[in-house]
Amino acid sequence: MLMRCVAFVGLLALSMPTLAFKEPPGAAAVTVKADTPRVTSTGTQFTVPADWSIRVSGPKVTLDPPEAGSQVVLADVKAADADAAVAQAWKLYAPAKSWPLQVATDSAPRDNWDQIRVYNYETSANDKRDVSAVAFRHGNQFTVLIYDVTNAVGEKRGSQLRAISDRLLPKGYKRESFAGKKAHALDAQRIEQLKSFVDDARKAYDVPGVAIGLIDHGKVVFAGGLGVKEIGKPEPIDADTLFMIASNTKALTTLMLARLVDQGKFGWDTPVVEVMPSFKLGDAETTREVKIRHLICACTGMPRQDLEWLLNSRDATPESVLKALGGMQPTSKFGELFQYSNLMAAAAGYIGAHVLYPNMELGAAYDLAMQKQVFDPLGMHLTTFDYDRALLADHATPHGLDVDGHTAVAGMGINDSIRAARPAGAAWSAVSDMLRYVQMELANGLLPDGQRYLSKDALLERRKPNVAIGTTATYGMGLMVDKTWGVPVVHHGGDLAGFHSDMMWLPEQGVGAVILTNADAGVFIRGPFQRRLLEVLFDGKPLAQGEIDTGVARFKAEVAAERKRLTVPADPAMVARLADNYRNAALGTIQVDHDGKATVFNFGAWRSDVASRKNGDGSISFVTISPGADGLEFVVAGTADKRKLVLRDGQHEYVYDAVE
Repeated sequence: MLMRCVAFVGLLALSMPTLAFKEPPGAAAVTVKADTPRVTSTGTQFTVPADWSIRVSGPKVTLDPPEAGSQVVLADVKAADADAAVAQAWKLYAPAKSWPLQVATDSAPRDNWDQIRVYNYETSANDKRDVSAVAFRHGNQFTVLIYDVTNAVGEKRGSQLRAISDRLLPKGYKRESFAGKKAHALDAQRIEQLKSFVDDARKAYDVPGVAIGLIDHGKVVFAGGLGVKEIGKPEPIDADTLFMIASNTKALTTLMLARLVDQGKFGWDTPVVEVMPSFKLGDAETTREVKIRHLICACTGMPRQDLEWLLNSRDATPESVLKALGGMQPTSKFGELFQYSNLMAAAAGYIGAHVLYPNMELGAAYDLAMQKQVFDPLGMHLTTFDYDRALLADHATPHGLDVDGHTAVAGMGINDSIRAARPAGAAWSAVSDMLRYVQMELANGLLPDGQRYLSKDALLERRKPNVAIGTTATYGMGLMVDKTWGVPVVHHGGDLAGFHSDMMWLPEQGVGAVILTNADAGVFIRGPFQRRLLEVLFDGKPLAQGEIDTGVARFKAEVAAERKRLTVPADPAMVARLADNYRNAALGTIQVDHDGKATVFNFGAWRSDVASRKNGDGSISFVTISPGADGLEFVVAGTADKRKLVLRDGQHEYVYDAVE
């Protein structure tokens, strides 16, 4: 999904001991060496991330990352309401520049906070930063959290930003924990509660179809669908309907690697260059350090560079994907930060397959390795990397939002772009097949007939932490382990245009679940579904429904606020400043087409209508708006003689030059 969803950094976390120490007002900055719990002037609990510095001045706490130009501020204030509290907090912070408010919305109260209100501020692409605030109220006391963070720091240190708020709790409060509690069986009543929750959430977010599956103590207790395969058509979703499972593919890829470890083809700690000497990253030292386990650990410091496969996919091949890694540089130290890399994950699958079939083309080798090592042994007979086969079978249609926020069918062009990097996220699967996979995970490598598919050691190695995600979750090899609520939840999500999914299991309780959705708004159902599953199992506090209710309101408000900034069709005077063709060496070409009044950016493998926007700094942007392909922003730059467009991701800037 390209759509820009403005969301508050998650608050899901466990309580942890809080240091009683408080710096005196005006104390000098102190840099911490490890994640360090602290409290504000009124006792609000929070965490200072490793290598960040903390400065305290009365009711204000300022947290600075190692990079200059970004701050996170906590301010304790008393005020009549959240708006007044945020205004006071900004006065305490007093940055050099103020930002216009774009939208303010409520989030669901949790963790003994009586109110949580989120404020998103309007920035321009050339500002290269995101600015937001969150007001937390307990009684008549507010703690306001201000994020004023550059895009580069936000992407690179996203897991540390989460750490700050993971345990943001009122004074003395300990978060609800299900540790040591006995889970209820998923009987007919509880299954119906989960189905009703998902169906209501689906309707609230206008998601056409959802497939869900549930496992209790190794047995599938429900597998089915809710809603339809395509908006406006009657065909229902069922347990065998195919969806793109996107990054859930990564766990299946590491399962193939685990099988090869069992077969003695290599070990988890075998250097990658020993099995594929041509493997190369942009940094020689990192290349030497990378072992098999690191290919898909999100811990090598390699940043996310998805635009390089997303926009230049027409001629991409598995070989070109591996070659592209040779030009990529790490932006953090090895093992220091969680940085998600689809191209590194793709390399994992291709390198494993190359070991098995060294004389085959990489893509064909991977497809065969997955079929023989994963899909066939597990009985996942519907799962495939063959797009043509999937689209001719029982499959769900992807959906996104049109520019006015209405659900509409999304094109498949963007999803085609992942084919060259398919070990990272190109599999099609169904709930019925994914449940077979989850059953094997819960059985620690055994098949339903008791046959050993994979050694327990090789299986569980994939769950061991390689890098932290905040303070309550870790990333292993294509799998996350989240202990937010006191019990380990192993899971992974998947996101492509119009397809958003998650799979999860609770090893200690023998419970598993799969949820697959066919619309971009489905991304907002996954987290509440996981929480609702825990509530049903452990009689937890009813928080999930509040997340849905406030989430829908926030989502609609943010879409409406963004729409106000756009001119559709694009302003003809702004369009006149565009060249007919642009090129960037890494991203390929853009052909500017005209379809009636609409202006279209054609990237070769896919295309999108664009809107124009006059930014607060006076610059002009063109923003993609077609369903499923929305949210890419191109800033007009250069001169009349040398026209350019600038596109940015979190840590990179790409300049397109006009080709006359």
